[in-house]
Amino acid sequence: MPLYPPKPQPGDQVAVLSPGAALPEVFPAPYELGLRRLQRDFGLRPVEYPTTRRWSSPRARAADVMAAFTDPEIKAIVTSIGGSDQLKILRYLDADLIRDNPKPFFGISDNTNLHHYLFNLGLVSYYGGTVMTMLGRPGALNDHSAYAFTMAMFTSEWYDLRPADVYTDMERDWAEPGWASSEPEMMPGTEWIWHGPAEQVEGRLWGGSLEIVDFQLRASRYVLPEEQYDGAVLFLETSEELPSSEHVWRILMCMAERDLLQRFAGILIGRPKAWSLERRHSPTRRAGYVAAQREAVLEVLREYHVEVPTVFDVDLGHTDPQLVVPHGGLVRIDGAEHTISVRY
Repeated sequence: MPLYPPKPQPGDQVAVLSPGAALPEVFPAPYELGLRRLQRDFGLRPVEYPTTRRWSSPRARAADVMAAFTDPEIKAIVTSIGGSDQLKILRYLDADLIRDNPKPFFGISDNTNLHHYLFNLGLVSYYGGTVMTMLGRPGALNDHSAYAFTMAMFTSEWYDLRPADVYTDMERDWAEPGWASSEPEMMPGTEWIWHGPAEQVEGRLWGGSLEIVDFQLRASRYVLPEEQYDGAVLFLETSEELPSSEHVWRILMCMAERDLLQRFAGILIGRPKAWSLERRHSPTRRAGYVAAQREAVLEVLREYHVEVPTVFDVDLGHTDPQLVVPHGGLVRIDGAEHTISVRY
């Protein structure tokens, strides 16, 4: 059974770390906005570490991770944002000390590396809740995100996920004056798209950013033997890099060729981010990108006869709202009732 860490209470100290990239140094405004909300809206006291706002070596970032886990006054860890080389800090972590001092860990994207490390120790962590993106959102907090974050941070209850009423995949340029003055441009929400058998499954969640899952599989140092994922539930989402449908297909094909994809009892696919500051796609092109990515996933599932409940367009990761799900924790997918529940 997964080990759920004890939860903080309002007034507790939480570590704010940058184990992937110290973007708070480059873009302090969204970071500081997120810190203010962490204090004002959630009653937590953020504690920064030497590498939180300073570009640092993997060893130094790992030292801050270890300091946060072993400090008895720190009751949870929230990351500032993702990055691109967090994989390099894992060799410097002390598995025994982390296992003996479990704490809720929140982050997306490059933080998939730490989520996998904690999964291997039997610990539950939380995919979502980054300071600069979810908490530092322009305008105001997204209510859908904020409620899931509250439940994940402070409770150990089952929580029913639901499709977003409105959403966006367009970010603001943090370098532009006035970027935080108004709400993001939102679009009408869409229902989840279901494929596979109409059955109920329950298992531990494993996955995260598809690009970082690919890193993990290539390095193959922190991936368990394939049979250890039997009965787990895979979840994947893609980033602002906007990987092509061909790239998505190749990663999933390789997961199937190593007899990993077939191990999972269910699959959740995050709503694809189809717009970025570098590629400002039109609505028509965005719709085509999303459809092509979905078909790439389905093509692999069909070819390898992976017939499990599969749900597309769940609000995980790089789009807004940014739901929080328990990586390594329990999820129930009901293919007949079309519901998804997670245990925080």
